[in-house]
Amino acid sequence: MSYDTEFLLQLYRQMVKIRTFEEKAQELFLAGELPGFVHLYIGEEAIAVGVCENLRQHDFITSTHRGHGHCIAKGADIERMMAELYGKRAGYCKGKGGSMHIADFSIGMLGANGVVGGGYNLAVGAALACKLRNEDGVAVCFFGDGASNRGTFHEALNMAAAWKLPVLFVCENNQYASTTPYRMTTAVEDIAVRAQGYGMPARIVDGNQVLEVYETARELIEAIRAGQGPVLLECKTYRVKGHYVGDPELYRTRQEVEMQVANSDPLKHFSQKVIAENGLTEGQLAAVRSEVGAGLERAVEKARAAEYPGHTELFAGLYAESEVQ
Repeated sequence: MSYDTEFLLQLYRQMVKIRTFEEKAQELFLAGELPGFVHLYIGEEAIAVGVCENLRQHDFITSTHRGHGHCIAKGADIERMMAELYGKRAGYCKGKGGSMHIADFSIGMLGANGVVGGGYNLAVGAALACKLRNEDGVAVCFFGDGASNRGTFHEALNMAAAWKLPVLFVCENNQYASTTPYRMTTAVEDIAVRAQGYGMPARIVDGNQVLEVYETARELIEAIRAGQGPVLLECKTYRVKGHYVGDPELYRTRQEVEMQVANSDPLKHFSQKVIAENGLTEGQLAAVRSEVGAGLERAVEKARAAEYPGHTELFAGLYAESEVQ
């Protein structure tokens, strides 16, 4: 399949934006500038970008505690994201949610979620709303291999299949559930086989190849949008960083991580491919990196200068305004 230069640069721009944001978040956290905890998406950028490039603005996604990449891929504003990480009033949740709870309903981003497996039923509910309204919207639920062992996984797949709801369940199988290796808690080789129990089709892709993710997700989303029901897409990848910034990672060796980084980095793969096969130049890719880096530095400067919410705002914005008189 052939792609034009601008589309390929857009894929690269989005992946670089995620990678750069995460690297900066790690730097700022270790410098003591960010409160709370930060869970990085480095190494998994191709999944969020490959899937979300097929979505419309008002399609829905649900995310995880490792949600920065999903937010950016769906179109979130990195300035508001960075302000939220700093706990500032200008942030998406007015500084009250932090890294794990960024949401932007205006672009269909229903929220990152500190609860493992917390996005399943939200995505099913969003898909049900699309169906009841006779809209052609799609809901995408991102989740990890560890979350597939939660009860909500089975509840959500069962209901989505029984009611033929427009949901794409995207398993980011990054080999680790917090500090637990995948094969210590999961008997099957592929999470995708679990879809059979619900009469649901499933596909497996290399989650480090953005074009493979994009092309497969496009096919599946078109079918879902046409009313053919839910699908499970498993993306094989690897969690490059620890569970959280500062994780001592006593459960794996540095050699394992270094080997994975050398062999499966999605930005490296993409760069090599588009230069060798699509006629892009290193200069074009470098220009994207420079543009993204400058934008992120502006976001950090604004976040540092922004105000913290006052103590009188503690309970403001916790509940929706009631329209019932």
